[in-house]
Amino acid sequence: EPCVAALARVERTDFLSPVCIGEVAHVSAEITYTSKHSVEVQVNVLSENILTGAKKVTNKATLWYVPLSLKNVNKVVEVPPIQYARKEQEDEGRKRYEEQKLDRLETKQRNGDVIFPVINPEPHTVGYSQSSLIHLLGPSDCTLLGFVHGGVTMKLMDEVAGIVAARHCKTNIVTASVDAINFHEKIKKGSVITISGRMTFTSNKSMEIEVFVDADPFVDEPQERYRAVSAFFTYVSLSKEGKPLPVPQLLTETEDEKRRFEEGKGRYLQTKAKRQAQMQQAAQQ
Repeated sequence: EPCVAALARVERTDFLSPVCIGEVAHVSAEITYTSKHSVEVQVNVLSENILTGAKKVTNKATLWYVPLSLKNVNKVVEVPPIQYARKEQEDEGRKRYEEQKLDRLETKQRNGDVIFPVINPEPHTVGYSQSSLIHLLGPSDCTLLGFVHGGVTMKLMDEVAGIVAARHCKTNIVTASVDAINFHEKIKKGSVITISGRMTFTSNKSMEIEVFVDADPFVDEPQERYRAVSAFFTYVSLSKEGKPLPVPQLLTETEDEKRRFEEGKGRYLQTKAKRQAQMQQAAQQ
């Protein structure tokens, strides 16, 4: 059945090194796993200095897509299975599929949060740096079927997260990583989206910022506002020379802010432990 691939989730993405102006980006992608109704795509990005010919890996990402029928965009069609070179590849892919499926469910369950404005907030508090952006989705933001491109949403989310980080640090900031981005619902052309961001956790040299997107589809089919996308972004503070700077400690005031801080600390320690394990494994090889 004719269909279109809709972005459903982007796994954690680490920005390993920057791509500079004038460099060439090489982007490659391949399907690494298929379930009955979803496709896993691995993407690698290399940057090339065209003067020296030097190449380096700048980014690796895993994206999940679901196929939607062209006749009925609310219908998810079946995916033709791929052939695996080894049985282990299929088993590993199935494990990743089950993990992301569970994480999507957990994320959706905590999507009732709303960011309210704070009057005269103190510096380095959650309310001081929280930010929102409102955007009307036009034809250039959307696919031929009239739904927003996933990349458009991610760019706006990164902009809001960057504003939150800059307000907190008052320095130059850069995106270090993006935790899983979950696309919960489609967003139709003509909708007004509100992208909201707030700081949830700070370590000595990094900041975790929660960003979510709410949609108001008031054109053609008026309905209540709904949570469409959610994610966590990690930023670092840099000097003018590009060196890492200490991050001001986030001051938590309410019980919810303290709970979110501890949850963010758990994610930070888990990521740190995983990175150290990977480095040890690479050193042994």
